[in-house]
Amino acid sequence: MNEPAAILEAVNFQSKWLATTLRDLVLVESPSDNKPSVDEAVHLVASLAKSSGGHVKIHKQKYFGDVLEVRFGPARSSSKPILLLGHLDTVWPLGTLRTMPWRKRDGRFYGPGVLDMKSGVAMALAAIRALNQLGVSHPITLLLNPDEEVGSPVSRPITERLALASAAVLVLEPAQGLACKTARKGVGDYRLHVTGIASHSGVDFTSGHSAILELACLLHTVAGFTDLRRGLTVNPGVISGGTRSNVVAEHAFADIDVRIARASDAAHVDRLFRSLRCTDPGCSLEVTGGINRPPMERKPGTVALYKQARRLAADLGFQLDEASTGGGSDGNFTAALGIPTLDGLGSVGEGAHAAHESILIHHLVPRTALLAALLASL
Repeated sequence: MNEPAAILEAVNFQSKWLATTLRDLVLVESPSDNKPSVDEAVHLVASLAKSSGGHVKIHKQKYFGDVLEVRFGPARSSSKPILLLGHLDTVWPLGTLRTMPWRKRDGRFYGPGVLDMKSGVAMALAAIRALNQLGVSHPITLLLNPDEEVGSPVSRPITERLALASAAVLVLEPAQGLACKTARKGVGDYRLHVTGIASHSGVDFTSGHSAILELACLLHTVAGFTDLRRGLTVNPGVISGGTRSNVVAEHAFADIDVRIARASDAAHVDRLFRSLRCTDPGCSLEVTGGINRPPMERKPGTVALYKQARRLAADLGFQLDEASTGGGSDGNFTAALGIPTLDGLGSVGEGAHAAHESILIHHLVPRTALLAALLASL
């Protein structure tokens, strides 16, 4: 029996365990802003990892959930480990299971976080169990973060440190359609806060300087920063200001999402935002924020990983394409360090961050087999 067939058979043997584990993970709701809930998911996965031969290290955090690091394979090895990278937090608030229950219907599993990305976590553990079953033992590090959905403020240094010690990074985020991801845009968040001078709009209109009107002018300028040819988009997503309709607004702010395709554009975008000035001398502007995820650019190391994954997928009986996406992941950090990074190796489905979030069950085994085959071959 050739190796791909053996791996596929071993993963098939784990398929019931995989589905049960995924259900258990989804039933533990873990919104990013609720530390006890995320920690519950961390302890569940830590227990599963220990039973699968892993050596667990928990990085304690004060405000966010803890970071879970698990080492598999020989205690000592001349080879650098492969880093399996994912997260346990979701965008869904506690209580979502009441309206989005775990369920199986029409060839899909549904539930909050099932696609993004608890299925990827279950797949990683099942792939490692399958390799253990086959007697394949390579150094592997599984890193699951508690804060990816909110920008990875506490986990980023741990991710980058472990990535620098790794030969390659395989990211357990969901696939892009059926494709893995070889490029992601970088992500930035800027806030414009305008301070004006308040006055009574009926009694003393001319004494006022409207922060709202000034912000509107600034946003017109900001909209011009978008350059679709270079993959740069700027979106004012939240705007607020003023207190009452009969008061000239003293304060107004806007939160702005920025996406860049090239690392070199980070400085360019920052210069644009820092160069903004108020036209009304009675108003002042404060600009905060910046690019918090560098882009994952399609570099040779990532292309080599993709080509290997494509060959292995063909051996397993399916075609693996590549794609780029405007969304960011923790893989952005590792790719920016120059570590070969292949993203989108999790499940196939639709509705991430939406009420119809679901995965296609029939892709679970072959995609998990691909993950196992990659781990065995790197």
